[in-house]
Amino acid sequence: MTTRVRTEPRAPEFANRLGALPAQPGVYLMKSAGGGILYVGKAASLRNRVRSYFQTPYGKELRIQALVRHIADFEFIVTESVQEALLLENLLIKQHKPFYNARLKDDKTYPYIKIDLAEEFPQVYFTRRVLADGARYFGPFASASSVRKTMDLLKKLFPYRSCTKTITGNDERPCLEYYIHRCVAPCIGVVDAGGYGEVIRQVLRFLEGDSESVEMELRVNMERASESLEFERAAVLRDQLRAIESVSQNQKVVSNRNEDSDVIALAYDKGEAWVELFRVRRGKLIGRDHFVMEGGEAEDEPALLEHFVQQFYEASTDVPGVLLMQHDIENAEAIADWLSGKRGRRVSVYRPQRGEKRQLVQMAAANAAEALTQRRIQWLHESDKVLQALAELQEALSLPELPRRIECYDISNIQGTNSVGSMVVFENGRPKSGHYRRFQIKGVGGIDDYASMQEMLRRRFRRLGEQRRAEAEAGASAPLPSDTAATGETEGPPDDARGTQNSFGFVPGLVIIDGGKGHLNAAQQVFLELGLTDIPLCSLAKREEEVFLPHVPEPVLLPRRSQGLYLVQRVRDEAHRFAITYHRQRRSRAATRSRLDDAPGIGPKRRRELIRRFGSAAGVRAASVEELADIKGMSRASAEQLKAFLGGDDSPPPQAQLEEMER
Repeated sequence: MTTRVRTEPRAPEFANRLGALPAQPGVYLMKSAGGGILYVGKAASLRNRVRSYFQTPYGKELRIQALVRHIADFEFIVTESVQEALLLENLLIKQHKPFYNARLKDDKTYPYIKIDLAEEFPQVYFTRRVLADGARYFGPFASASSVRKTMDLLKKLFPYRSCTKTITGNDERPCLEYYIHRCVAPCIGVVDAGGYGEVIRQVLRFLEGDSESVEMELRVNMERASESLEFERAAVLRDQLRAIESVSQNQKVVSNRNEDSDVIALAYDKGEAWVELFRVRRGKLIGRDHFVMEGGEAEDEPALLEHFVQQFYEASTDVPGVLLMQHDIENAEAIADWLSGKRGRRVSVYRPQRGEKRQLVQMAAANAAEALTQRRIQWLHESDKVLQALAELQEALSLPELPRRIECYDISNIQGTNSVGSMVVFENGRPKSGHYRRFQIKGVGGIDDYASMQEMLRRRFRRLGEQRRAEAEAGASAPLPSDTAATGETEGPPDDARGTQNSFGFVPGLVIIDGGKGHLNAAQQVFLELGLTDIPLCSLAKREEEVFLPHVPEPVLLPRRSQGLYLVQRVRDEAHRFAITYHRQRRSRAATRSRLDDAPGIGPKRRRELIRRFGSAAGVRAASVEELADIKGMSRASAEQLKAFLGGDDSPPPQAQLEEMER
């Protein structure tokens, strides 16, 4: 049970409200003057923790002083326990992404390995979603490449099937994988479900770190096959055993104790932390992975480590019995209780003081520090290239300042049908996918890329033009946000608008149109209509990579090996990819559309039930009113209405009609 309390904005009686805070566990939210969430924290005593921020600043770290300067209000939620506060804090950090809190980068996209034991012949899947479906999940892994490397290794060691066909055991012949001993061929009945299940159980034990029992089982099976004079099968098992033994020998023995543990250490610098995670199972280091945390400007390394544990193990499907930490963390006991409940057995969380465990933590910390150093070197190298590219564009295109925000627009269609447009955004030379936008071209018929481009640009820049006109009429002299502001290159936390503002609210430093001089003229006409004469505009023609500028008769040719050309090519190619992907989606939907999709009163659920019962839209049309009314969710009135609607031809619309449908 939680209780949420909102304070009034900071005022002379601020100290009185701080004194009235409850001495109970809970979560507090520090807020800016505009109501944005700056920081989320938890406390065993809300009164003591929140009051500590506003006591004398002497002796406080600069990061805390910077946070306090921006706090204008706070809100708190009372919880029944510290453990409940810990879970709620993690939830709120994920929801609000406060500037001063540390959070796992891209934590929603971490991949897993999935094995669904409910299948008769289970497969090994790559997935990014963990469902409560009874399947076994292993992860999360730091990247898709980590998962694929693990799956490649599993496929070399264990002959499970990688096909998606329905297994009947009656196929005429197996695929190539059977002949190279990468599959036990249940498709032709070489093994039944029980024999195939043995292979999957070996995969599970290997993923759990129990390679010894897998080796023992293979050795026993090899000897039995040899005694039964099944020498070919014995040779296959021998090769499999040798491969697993080779992998096991490469797994470093780091502990004489046969226990499972995760070793966690980090290195932190300038708002980014590199977390190194060593997985030790049965005393062997079976794998390591790394994760990047961003934010955390108001937190020290122990707090960063604590936030990583909260966020990582919330998603993790594998909780070991011991977590060895680089630092002592404040809420170690509450986290241990939470993880124990998740694991079903006791979990210990502590910082080792001596011996092999301390050496293991130090090794993880050294790896984290070295990796962060290399990441910084790579980032500086890339930053130099980005600045060089932006400087080259500024000089070559005579731009008033570095084009830190670049927007690119492209049109995609086939013979004028399913016409769509794309807008991609690059900030400081990197894609900002959250600001990408897709456009359905609605007011243009036939093949007219110029008119389509104009429709898209009007929809993108209309509000900006209206704002300019309103400012001109009011005599306002304050400029719109510059692209420097749009990139968030300011000291302190971003303002409240920056985190939520629509991408249309930003002013680009350069607009690139994918096309030639004609496309540029069409775009320039829209900019003149809207009064946006101060936004730099150009077009990029693909054949010779010519850059066209307004009022300049000759194109600009960037040097073939210049960083500026590489950047505009990358931006243009990304806009083209984004437009083509959207166009294919719409074309696919239009090609498979039938009259059933347009039937009044027929939503997704009813449509699904109708197709399941009658097989196709044509089958639905051929059914009687009584048969339609018998479908779950259908009444006789709705069945009669559907029957009347489907009286005409139910075939998919021909290509010639797609244009009219899109209108």
